[in-house]
Amino acid sequence: MSDLPIHAVLPDLLAALRDGSNAVLVAPPGAGKTTAVAPALLSEPWCDGEILLLSPRRLAARAAAERMAALADAKVGGTFGYATRMDTRRSAATRVTVVTEGIFVNRIQADPELAGVSAVLFDEVHERSLDSDFGLALALDAQGALRPDLRLVAMSATLDGARFSALMDGAPVIESAGRSFPLELRHLGRPAEARIDEPVAAAIRQALREAEGGILAFLPGVAEIERTAERLGDIPGAVVHTLHGSLDPGAQRAAIAPDPAGRRKIVLATSIAETSLTLDGIRVVVDSGLARRPRYDRAAGMTRLVTERASQASATQRAGRAARQGPGVAYRLWEAAATAGLPPYDPPEILEADLSALTLDCALWGVADPRDLRWLDSPPAAAVAEARARLTTLDALDADGRPTAHGKAIAALPLPPRLGHMLVRAGALGMAATAAQVAVLLGERGLGGPDADLEARMRRWRSERGQRAEAARKLAERWSRLLPLPSGERAGERGSAMPSPLLPLSQPSPRRGEGFDDVALCIALAFPDRIARRRDASGETWASAGGRGFKLDPTSSLARHEWLAVAETQGMAAGARILSAAPLDPAQIETLFANRIETRRQVRFDPGTGRVEATRERRLGAIRLSAGPDSAADPDEIAAALREGVRTHGLELLPWSDTARALRTRAAYARLEPLADAALIADLDDWLAPLLAGKRRLDAVSGEGLTQALHNRLGWDGQKALDRLAPARLETPAGSSHAIDYAAEGGPTVEVRVQALFGLATHPLLGDGTPLVLSLTSPAGRPIQTTRDLPGFWTGSWADVAKEMRGRYPRHPWPDDPASANATLRTKNADARRNGSR
Repeated sequence: MSDLPIHAVLPDLLAALRDGSNAVLVAPPGAGKTTAVAPALLSEPWCDGEILLLSPRRLAARAAAERMAALADAKVGGTFGYATRMDTRRSAATRVTVVTEGIFVNRIQADPELAGVSAVLFDEVHERSLDSDFGLALALDAQGALRPDLRLVAMSATLDGARFSALMDGAPVIESAGRSFPLELRHLGRPAEARIDEPVAAAIRQALREAEGGILAFLPGVAEIERTAERLGDIPGAVVHTLHGSLDPGAQRAAIAPDPAGRRKIVLATSIAETSLTLDGIRVVVDSGLARRPRYDRAAGMTRLVTERASQASATQRAGRAARQGPGVAYRLWEAAATAGLPPYDPPEILEADLSALTLDCALWGVADPRDLRWLDSPPAAAVAEARARLTTLDALDADGRPTAHGKAIAALPLPPRLGHMLVRAGALGMAATAAQVAVLLGERGLGGPDADLEARMRRWRSERGQRAEAARKLAERWSRLLPLPSGERAGERGSAMPSPLLPLSQPSPRRGEGFDDVALCIALAFPDRIARRRDASGETWASAGGRGFKLDPTSSLARHEWLAVAETQGMAAGARILSAAPLDPAQIETLFANRIETRRQVRFDPGTGRVEATRERRLGAIRLSAGPDSAADPDEIAAALREGVRTHGLELLPWSDTARALRTRAAYARLEPLADAALIADLDDWLAPLLAGKRRLDAVSGEGLTQALHNRLGWDGQKALDRLAPARLETPAGSSHAIDYAAEGGPTVEVRVQALFGLATHPLLGDGTPLVLSLTSPAGRPIQTTRDLPGFWTGSWADVAKEMRGRYPRHPWPDDPASANATLRTKNADARRNGSR
């Protein structure tokens, strides 16, 4: 393999690492960097220990180790080995270990000095995965403080070496040419309304007719791969393979290697095949132009898979797969002009991911703020703050951001914080084995089938045979053994229960065999915010404790349950689709989350009825468990709610008497501040509070009490000012008293019989000099005149009015000069009798 392009620059790389500790290697796909660099370093004088080669994917890690071993005519596990989450092949003789990026992060956390390690090679750093960026940041920190002799090499397939060089203290950049074969691009386009499997299958059939060699088709996910395989069916002279992370290792190897029968190979793959792998015999690429990637929805607090357009960099990588071993052709299912509209690159994961694990790992590293490490792109401050808040909720960090004992236990597990929290808490409840199996199910897609019911998947997985299922079971066993045994157990026992830190001290811990379903409980421990309650009879819509709405296929067996412990969702936060869950019994919630259930007493004012409704409800987060009237509501809170109702909805809600209303109207005319609406509202707590004691309704307040409260606010001086500026009544020369209407449209008005005003030569005025509007009536109370000028009326139109009135009311006096006549409310005869009797 000395003809690989990488061999031309290996001397420069070796020289750079003899002179310094860091280097950046830029080598296009197919140059051979993944399998050629590590073996070349083994004979260097500084390299007396192990070389770690970081790979972004388990499949690529295993394939790289197998390829290096094959080139050295050795077995995997000897000089060349690998270590992934579910599969490890290495020994004491292993000098080069290919590890996934997460495995490396765990290793350097456990051993910051990386004892026995001479070099760490970061392959495919241009993919900018979170673990890759974090692993490099930790390695640089360890190199600077503990291991200046440690060699670090960043290997990239794209021309971003300058940024990595700056990050790595000005490390030299060595660039390798790629192996270049002619590549033809054919843009086919596709109907926007068609599912992607249909045009991909059609393009594959077209490629079978037009081109030669194996075909590699890129699809966004497993579901699309399976549908495309069904559409293709059996093809004479060809064999169809699928390639994704959920496959058994044997099936993955078969997809990579040449077909032993010499048939033409068709590989349907996810983006797992974009980099790091060389698939023998592939000369044709069919690119759907789509990718499914995890995107963290910060508003929902969850990571969801999103199908989106592939980036230009990704499309270039995919097309290049066709020309690695010879001339090739790439069929693209979009128009050529649309390429410019694709995003240039995939964004670095650190800018979009949930940073909980990163923040916890940094705290354990001794860095309170992850941004204090060296990054190509620093983690966003908002994401760090959110992660710190979540870790505090999980009891992983204390109030000062330092890792707790529980946080250290979580971080010791090769799991995200939520799942680590689940495993530790479940272990204390005697459910370590089930929790570990749940963690594996959630991390390994496809185990136990695609059922959304995790209990059903668990049952099927436990009975499945095959290398992948068995490896997953062994992984779960390893994880469960990482936990300390509950107090009082002997080695090998997992049955006793310890008090859960989630339970109050007085609450007994749930035990297995008492009706609790371990799978649902484990999920609830990991995702308490995703405990969900059915909202409709069909089981289609659900409300979660975290406040988010979920949706479920109503035909699912889960739809008939009232409660679910939800593990995975996909889609928008407002209506994310439930991907996996387990039915949860309400009794489980009451017991396991007793200290999270809140009892809320609420008093609410109803403006429609003017009363306060006192309720008592129990809630788990945003889910209401029960509700009903609260007979023991605090009277002070009820009174406060009544006052707030008046403050919000207005004084008119109070049962004012006519007297009180008249008093307020007079005060408003006189502009007396104490009875103004604004002043009454501002001082409700002073004048209204005593009237509300012991009452739940505003109409129970006494009208007389309200009137007296108004008088009390005015006081003696205020009452005198009110009587002067806006007297309540008009006293007539006839001795009668008439209420003045200060709310009348024309101004303060009094209705009075005209005879009562005889002898009055001046017009009545209010205290501010305003003429009182006189609504003059006949003896029968019918209006005859309205005036603001009584003397003018007497000398003006009175003669005509009197002439008409004499005909209608002859028994009553209608003098020619009313200004000098005697006021009376009696008839002429009655006046004569009265005067005669004197």
